[in-house]
Amino acid sequence: MKYAGAGVDIDAGNRAVQLIKEHVRSTHRPEVLSELGLFGGLFQLTGFKEPVLVSSADGVGTKLKVACLLDKHDTIGLDIVNHCVNDILTCGAQPLFFLDYLAMGKLIPERVERIVSGIAKACREAGCALIGGETAEMPGIYAESDYDLAGFIVGGVERSQIVDCNRVEVGDVLVCLPSSGLHTNGYSLVRKVFGIDHTRDPLDVQYPELGRTLGQELLEPHRCYYPLLKPVLPVIKALAHITGGGLIENVPRVLPVGRAALFDRSAWKVPPVFGLIQQKGNIEDAEMYRVFNMGLGMVLIAAPQDADRLLALPTALRVGEVVRQAGPDRVVIS
Repeated sequence: MKYAGAGVDIDAGNRAVQLIKEHVRSTHRPEVLSELGLFGGLFQLTGFKEPVLVSSADGVGTKLKVACLLDKHDTIGLDIVNHCVNDILTCGAQPLFFLDYLAMGKLIPERVERIVSGIAKACREAGCALIGGETAEMPGIYAESDYDLAGFIVGGVERSQIVDCNRVEVGDVLVCLPSSGLHTNGYSLVRKVFGIDHTRDPLDVQYPELGRTLGQELLEPHRCYYPLLKPVLPVIKALAHITGGGLIENVPRVLPVGRAALFDRSAWKVPPVFGLIQQKGNIEDAEMYRVFNMGLGMVLIAAPQDADRLLALPTALRVGEVVRQAGPDRVVIS
């Protein structure tokens, strides 16, 4: 017997590595001291006086199911990188290097290349080195057409420049940067609402309110906020990346005890995709705001005198203020 007969093709794995080498190399910064293929990635930390490393790990979730049904894999890598970059951005960190873990039922080198090309594109745009990763062929764990994608990021920030949410006070202003859609959260509910499971038919339906098919809407990449926010980090008191848990669970993570966030629902336009999901699934408002970002990808908190600087950013909107907590709810949408 041979390993290939058990479903693991070593030659395909080696070919995939050759296909992705140039994508990986295109992301390297001067601090990268290793090439793809070593047992570990080498990165020399420079440019900091008192460096603090900031790390995060995440996955893409069942958005992958949509990518597989549509056989479109060149944007899913943007999702995982941008999600991780945004997470460490909430601490004020610049992204330094990224690693991915790609596991699949059957290793198809061309598919691996498409996935990694998206990862590399997002890394280049964020100035983050793709320093390594792992590709695993796991028949019996995943179906042949399925795969999972996880990412691991390390960033750095000067200790004196860490975004300290303990400075948030009553009267501070809530500013939002819009999302590009669902980003990477709520897809299991969406798949249930539209009957997306083993067929792509619901994904090919054209919806006038979306101006495109449902599949095109659902594969819109997760937006990266780092390049836009990097210059204004000194005036930001807190950042909340609106991911799983929506506004209801993510904003309180950066609020001191006794503070609540009061959102003015009329201050922003909820993208049509969320209204479509809510209507089709007969979902209550509270559940929508607990599952989805509802159009707000990143919430910034700043002192009133600094708010204008944030509102000068493209697409930024003033959406509310920090108030004293008057009951059990730490997020109020009125």
